[in-house]
Amino acid sequence: MKSSIIFLMVLSSQGAIFCFAQKKISDFSIVYDYEIVTTKSAGSKPISGTNSLFVKGSLSRTEMGNQAYLSATIHDGTTGNTVILKEVSGQKILIRLTPQEWKQINTGDDHVAFTNSTETKTIAGYKCIMAVAQAPDGSRLSVYYTNELSVDNPDYNPLFRNLGGLPLEYELAKGDYTIRYTVLKLNLNPVPASKFDVPKTGFREMTFEESKKLNSRL
Repeated sequence: MKSSIIFLMVLSSQGAIFCFAQKKISDFSIVYDYEIVTTKSAGSKPISGTNSLFVKGSLSRTEMGNQAYLSATIHDGTTGNTVILKEVSGQKILIRLTPQEWKQINTGDDHVAFTNSTETKTIAGYKCIMAVAQAPDGSRLSVYYTNELSVDNPDYNPLFRNLGGLPLEYELAKGDYTIRYTVLKLNLNPVPASKFDVPKTGFREMTFEESKKLNSRL
């Protein structure tokens, strides 16, 4: 009986250590540098830009852009509603998605299974583990993530729902193209609520179905 009590005390203390070591974050922002490299055309130059993520509770906003293109996605994990903003070639377009349409865009992401490797390195002061997976679209995904930080909102990025930590560096490779993301800045301070406001003017609004017809241009 005494040994059983000691065993339970040990398990309890280990659980307490784990909870202390892993910090749950619900209000933060992170900026990645990204680079798109292709082997399709000899001598082609990489396309680079920034990818920014803002999270506040159940709200998330992802911005991706370069000199020619800007896209922002605002998602509400409580309602499931999503708004996509696109600015390209002088056009400013706003697309509203229902929860069903959002799931359609991210079909299969919930089932991405990551396998940890033995490779580790320190990024932005956090110890990171390398994990690999196969994305639903056939892309090969490798990611360095820290399990010292855990995002409280599982909907902030459907692709990393099953990762078990915060990705600080990752690479998506498919066919002749590779996209590499490297953390530039991680901020654990509160994000202003205004960051998730949806513009009321200045954008041409269209439905998800209408936007698919313009997909090649956007």
